[in-house]
Amino acid sequence: MFLVGGTCIGGGMLAFPVATGMSGLMPSLIMMLICWGTMTATALLLLEVSLWMDEGKHLISMTSEILGTAGKVVSWCLYLFICYASLVGYTAGGGMQIAYAFSDYTSIAMSKDVGAGLFVLFFGVVICLGNYFVGRVNAILFIAMVASYIALVFIGIPEIKTAFLTHRKWGGSLTAIPLLLTAFSFQTMVPSLTPYLQRNVKALRVTIVGGTTIALIIYAIWQFLMLGIVPAEGPNSLAEAFIKGEPATQFLREHVNGQWVYVIAEYFAFFAIITSFLGIALGLFDFLADGLHIKKDNTGRTWLGVLIIVPTLICALYFERAFIVAMEISGGFGDSILNGIIPVMMAWIGRYKMGLSTPDTLCLRGGKPALLMIGLFFLCALVLAVLLQTGNLSAIHQLF
Repeated sequence: MFLVGGTCIGGGMLAFPVATGMSGLMPSLIMMLICWGTMTATALLLLEVSLWMDEGKHLISMTSEILGTAGKVVSWCLYLFICYASLVGYTAGGGMQIAYAFSDYTSIAMSKDVGAGLFVLFFGVVICLGNYFVGRVNAILFIAMVASYIALVFIGIPEIKTAFLTHRKWGGSLTAIPLLLTAFSFQTMVPSLTPYLQRNVKALRVTIVGGTTIALIIYAIWQFLMLGIVPAEGPNSLAEAFIKGEPATQFLREHVNGQWVYVIAEYFAFFAIITSFLGIALGLFDFLADGLHIKKDNTGRTWLGVLIIVPTLICALYFERAFIVAMEISGGFGDSILNGIIPVMMAWIGRYKMGLSTPDTLCLRGGKPALLMIGLFFLCALVLAVLLQTGNLSAIHQLF
């Protein structure tokens, strides 16, 4: 459960108060609940598919066997897309944190571009040092992130202004769906859980539902805190952070009486971004090494580092609002297809075309109506992402 919850929780939680803040606390919590339910459902569908397969088969093999070559190619492309989009977002966010911290402590201005370069170069080198080193560094940073989160909650509660929590704008909550999907994205690790828990269906279901519920609770508390301290509109607001593409913690100092709230929030933001970056980058490092048949010797590690660092840094530097946009794109396009539509398609074909389902492997009840509703939701999320990225916000309000 903690493994699932920890995979969900990361740098993305710095973005969704910005994306959902303009709609208000209640609309954002309802949308979060819907995204939690649908993402948990598709994880259970992936679990069911993995139980049909021989042990050791992962997502690419699963899509290949059920959806054919086309499904395999799409899964490969989307996996790379999600990884690189996420790394771009974390690099942009981490670069902002470094630039602002350097300016605060030295009174010397540093650009976000320089900060992003320092961030991706330093932590890109960490990835090249190997899994053991990354694991130790990530463990320390994760403990620090949890500690700073707990401290931030307790210190920040007195700073909450109840008037901010009553703000509601229901139409704006729809635009946060792509980013909220990213917040509950962990499905690609589901096939690894199956052998880990010895194919025990009950234990696996409890693990998935319990893990995503932990993430939901932590996210809800975070929303309550951030939307209660930073106003939705006006100067130094969540709306301004959204326009600039910056994390929600950037404007905390303008709205709190105690300095420690802002300081701890900055530490939490930095730890959350780094742990997310290291996790995604490490998976991409191994993926590229396997897919491109690159040996992990000194030369191979250098080339793998270049393949990760260079495209990430270029995109982070040359795309405005890279932090928010990358999170939206990852969820709206990557998660809605790879972690939403594809699991529904595999479950439908496996259950009703190939006859693979048995009472012992059934992980999500509801039959065809449930699959149709889940599939329709992710299809709408994909359409929503297209409209958002093409700037058709008026079309969104007309559709919904």
